[in-house]
Amino acid sequence: MTRLREHYETVVKKRMQEKFGYANDFEMPRIDKIVINMGVGEAVQDSKKVQQAAAEMALIAGQKPVVTRAKNSIAGFKLREGMPIGCKVTLRRERMYEFLDRLITVALPRVRDFRGVPTKSFDGRGNYALGLREQIVFPEIDYDKVDDIRGMDIVICTTAKTDEEARELLEGFSMPFTKS
Repeated sequence: MTRLREHYETVVKKRMQEKFGYANDFEMPRIDKIVINMGVGEAVQDSKKVQQAAAEMALIAGQKPVVTRAKNSIAGFKLREGMPIGCKVTLRRERMYEFLDRLITVALPRVRDFRGVPTKSFDGRGNYALGLREQIVFPEIDYDKVDDIRGMDIVICTTAKTDEEARELLEGFSMPFTKS
């Protein structure tokens, strides 16, 4: 069992039970999955860029990503239907907790001028989304081998019904929210 999963079972569940008064364990919010998405706009000119981004994402996530393809053709962007334009990976169970642990304890503190993640990024249904401007904040990425700095979107999907429950859940995992 990973460190964060154990922390959830022993500490976070008790704190959530005291604050919200859940009737049983199945009613208690938990993290369902984490989706990491990396859009590669330069892939229109050079399709090898998607493969490089996928290789970097595989190092970060510990799981092979899926290459996403364009659904529609857009002439202004010189984009054809079916062209590879990015990659994504969905993490569940132990890999999800390992990634969240690395994100909170290692990657976010390495972001330049980091003051915390915004509290306004909840979607109203208990899911939280954040964006990183560069993939090099993760220690798995060797800075010397990176050809382009790419950003990524990270969505933490929870079973919480409200944003307040989801925020309390993520604060239990020591998510560094801003104090506003």
